[in-house]
Amino acid sequence: MTFSSATKNEISKIAVTNKCCQLALLSALIKMNGTLQIQGIDRIGIILSTENASTARMMFSLLKSCFKINTKVVVRKNRHLKKNNNYTLYIDSAMGSHEILKMTGILKESNSGMRLNHKIPHYLIKKTCCRKAYLRGIFLGGGSISDPEKTYHLELVTNNESFAEDIKELMNIYQLGAKVVMRKGSFVVYIKEGENIVNYLNIIGAHCALLKLENIRIYKEMRNNVNRIVNCETANLDKTLNAALRQINNIKYIKNTIGLDKLPEGLAEIAELRLEFRDATLKELGEMMSPPIGKSGVNHRLRKLDKIAENLKDRHKE
Repeated sequence: MTFSSATKNEISKIAVTNKCCQLALLSALIKMNGTLQIQGIDRIGIILSTENASTARMMFSLLKSCFKINTKVVVRKNRHLKKNNNYTLYIDSAMGSHEILKMTGILKESNSGMRLNHKIPHYLIKKTCCRKAYLRGIFLGGGSISDPEKTYHLELVTNNESFAEDIKELMNIYQLGAKVVMRKGSFVVYIKEGENIVNYLNIIGAHCALLKLENIRIYKEMRNNVNRIVNCETANLDKTLNAALRQINNIKYIKNTIGLDKLPEGLAEIAELRLEFRDATLKELGEMMSPPIGKSGVNHRLRKLDKIAENLKDRHKE
């Protein structure tokens, strides 16, 4: 099961007892997922379809609770998409489809009669609980979330720009950073930041999905931090090894040209130690000196040896 399907399974099972929240949830589902079918003059049918069995059961329960409708659920095998079952609910005029569309704010009265309302009805999202129910409904009806192991991306797809902008504004009440983009004739409301997706999952009550995503985020962050530390340490080690190799080569050059005995006592001593203890750190070399000196003192003397070697090489070129 995909992460997206598991999330829908989880939130489909949340008990919704308040009538106001039930209407908000149903309105979002119909606007995102529903198809309206003209069946004659003033007769409109509603078709709701989903591949998620839990979502189908929830839609059935909402229709029964809000409108006393016992609709049939038709199950078909989907041959195109991994042979998943497709669950379809039909509500015709005789069952009260017109009343459902009015109550959920999908049909709106105007001077010329009833017309489709592409906005989110404000009366359905006045309360915080109803806003959260509506956000849950739009995800169940037309949302998806990518596998967090690969990337962080959540999107909600609708065919109406005005509705997409309303969804974006509703989501951004919670500072989710939602944006809208047009893709292949549809309008996609999306979130890309992992933290914002976590907050959205919290709002819609997908707490198991939230915990799983958070665990993945923490693991990824730890892995990235470890990689950064390893890369940094590797770079520092390479730098140290290259410096030691340069120092040894320069000391050998001095030894072979003028001899280390021609150097001042302090430089000769550190030169002998560097040749003898090639893998020693600056601190370790300093502790071997008599008297001991610090890392900066060792580094200063080795730089002097580098300079002497460079001068000898330049003189040799002449």
